[in-house]
Amino acid sequence: MSSQVEANKQVVQAFWDALAVRDWDGMKALLTDDAHYTDVGGPGPGGTGPDAVLGRLRAGLEPLAEYRHQPGARMIGEGDLVMTEHVERWVFSTGEEFDHPFVSVTQLRDGKICRWHDYSNIQNIIDNAPQWWMEHVIKESEGAPWA
Repeated sequence: MSSQVEANKQVVQAFWDALAVRDWDGMKALLTDDAHYTDVGGPGPGGTGPDAVLGRLRAGLEPLAEYRHQPGARMIGEGDLVMTEHVERWVFSTGEEFDHPFVSVTQLRDGKICRWHDYSNIQNIIDNAPQWWMEHVIKESEGAPWA
């Protein structure tokens, strides 16, 4: 495996590590100025640029009581692409919790993430998240550039 692919995988792992502890500044440092993030199949165009990417993430993840990446993620890389199969554990202050499995496809340019597309079963979130959280995300999304 090329040293560039390994370096790309290390950047993506650093991003997941920062996301797992909701280190917004750490994540922002790993995104290009034109980075694009979306949940494929989800509503809206996704976020473009670090502030919009993080705004989209914060709307959903900040209200969680706990957010963890479960052990056992698998990662493969080829060229400038890194794909990660992983599972998140979402825990709400009102007692609801569930695992959310998905695949993330990230593309890197000059050592930073320029494209991040998640592929998951969005219905899993809709079925398991509490109503107050859904209302919060809708409210936060109103008028947002990533909605």
